[in-house]
Amino acid sequence: MIALSLAEIAEVVGGQTHDIPDPSVQVTGPVVRDSREVEPGSLFVAFVGEHVDGHDFANAVVEAGAVALLASRPVGVPAIVVDDVQSALGALARHVVRRLGATLVALTGSAGKTSTKDLIAQVLARKAPTVFTPGSLNNEIGLPLTALSATAETRFLVLEMGARGIGHIRYLADLTPPQIGLVLNVGTAHIGEFGGREQIAQAKGELVEALPSVEDGGVAVLNADDPLVRAMASRTKAKVILFGESGEADVRAENVRLTDSGQPAFRLHTPSGASDVTMRLYGEHHVSNALAAAAVAHELGMSADEIATALSEAGSLSRWRMEVTERPDGVTIVNDAYNANPESMRAALRALAAMGKGRRTWAVLGKMAELGDEALAEHDAVGRLAVRLNVGKLVAVGGREASWLQLGAYNEGSWGEESVHVSDAQAAVDLLRSELRPGDVVLVKASRSVGLESVAQALVETGAEGGVDAR
Repeated sequence: MIALSLAEIAEVVGGQTHDIPDPSVQVTGPVVRDSREVEPGSLFVAFVGEHVDGHDFANAVVEAGAVALLASRPVGVPAIVVDDVQSALGALARHVVRRLGATLVALTGSAGKTSTKDLIAQVLARKAPTVFTPGSLNNEIGLPLTALSATAETRFLVLEMGARGIGHIRYLADLTPPQIGLVLNVGTAHIGEFGGREQIAQAKGELVEALPSVEDGGVAVLNADDPLVRAMASRTKAKVILFGESGEADVRAENVRLTDSGQPAFRLHTPSGASDVTMRLYGEHHVSNALAAAAVAHELGMSADEIATALSEAGSLSRWRMEVTERPDGVTIVNDAYNANPESMRAALRALAAMGKGRRTWAVLGKMAELGDEALAEHDAVGRLAVRLNVGKLVAVGGREASWLQLGAYNEGSWGEESVHVSDAQAAVDLLRSELRPGDVVLVKASRSVGLESVAQALVETGAEGGVDAR
């Protein structure tokens, strides 16, 4: 964070200082909510959670070097006491962002946010110092903490914004007002909470409504291939730039193809020129993510060649997102278990089909959460798609929703040993350990609550221990 005195922080957040001998002492380290992340000069934010109360760590964090706590009650060590810690954290982030000389890029969408954010950050980092959301910490706590990690040297601040209802993105954009706003897509993720795709579009479009006007440098980057996103052009005063495979897109891809290993390649076209891209990531869905990143980079002055080189060298920065491990015995594990929705599930299955040409493929899938009334139809459709893509074997893991996956595959024509429903992650591991052969490709994917990353990790560890017997 840029250096601020405790007196300045107290004024910004409307708090009272307690047990602070010298209010001129500055916070020079990171603002953190996890006591394990405290460094000398830190400000520790004491949240009261369901199981843990941050105030209980007051003495420990000060001993570890924290200058003070941002707290909701006095704790006997230096603290700035406020009525609402979350609101105070947001107010501090808003103040710091306004003082930064950085360009703020915000993005949202139903699928691909984290992968796209990682691509944007890697591309822009070639131009100037860049700070970006770690993982998918995209809510009312994670977003201000990320913003507060920027320093005086930061030139680009890339923030992922999530939403579970109308008004959420408006709130986040008020905390950290963006100059460039990117909307990737409107899908069915969290549709059970929103009530429909139109409501999701309403919520995601709050980002472009928050942008400054064309005259003030605002830029809305919109997906030309998604009608609900493209329609958001009417909701913004900012300049609109379109990305996609449509011929009308300002930044577009031509000659899209997959390499033999399932990595996308294409000809990138921008208003400043064209260049070839071959990505290190897996799956054709990353083409759209890459075009979104390219559109942002173009608006910030990078050439087509610079963008193409950066995209071709960019990797995955966030765990359990198409994370590919090649075992010594030739088995390939694709850990995409961080989360799942119908769009990302279909993309992952298509990537599996491309990666597994000439090899036996496995799709180890679990529940997609928060689909409401669409849950049965969407799980059934994913099971059917696995069959249509000629996935060698579907392993549906878990309860009712997993049974719908398996039933969809069965009704599509997957009988006998081509699909199976198992009760839990351990049962899936036991099955795979007994049946995997060298050369097989295994995709593991489900909503985060299912915890299928344990399956992928167990299979990777099995390979490290010596693999499986050839058959």
